[in-house]
Amino acid sequence: MGLWETVRARAKPKRNDLDALFLVPSAAVTLQTALGFEPTGTGSVCYRSAAGAAFAQTQQDVVALIGEADGAPPVTVTRDDFGFTWLVVDGDPADTSGLCTDLHAVNTTLELNGFDSGLLCSMVPFANAAGQRFGLTYLYKQGTFYPFAPTGDQVRDTLLELSVRDVLGQELPMEPDLQRWLAVWKAPGL
Repeated sequence: MGLWETVRARAKPKRNDLDALFLVPSAAVTLQTALGFEPTGTGSVCYRSAAGAAFAQTQQDVVALIGEADGAPPVTVTRDDFGFTWLVVDGDPADTSGLCTDLHAVNTTLELNGFDSGLLCSMVPFANAAGQRFGLTYLYKQGTFYPFAPTGDQVRDTLLELSVRDVLGQELPMEPDLQRWLAVWKAPGL
């Protein structure tokens, strides 16, 4: 931060780095070897829908971009109890790279069409043989990741979340502020 920003008490807003989503496939290998978690093949982008024909067309274009090619993964659009929209991609669990490419395309398309202010997060769920699940969550506005591990109704496994953070701390830009580790209840795939 420069002198002028310090005097005015303004900080430059942090820029997201959507390319960080391409680090998830290598992090998936680390999670499998270190903790026994594997990707479920599902991924999603959460955003606040905007009113109007331009947003509706952009959302249609995104669904068509990802889901209408031959052999493309199924794409669904759902709405949660909090009014956020989830665009969900159900792909092959062995193709985390393809899934992350699809999530990147969704974020980028919304961003390029002027709807970046509504982007909240992207999530890639993981599960182990014992049935534990967590979502590796990318905070769009922060450009960082955090794990979210719900275990029941409004209950989360903080020990698992901290373990995942510690294992992936060198591979992904992890969110250092635990208060930003939002509880994303009823997220698709969890």
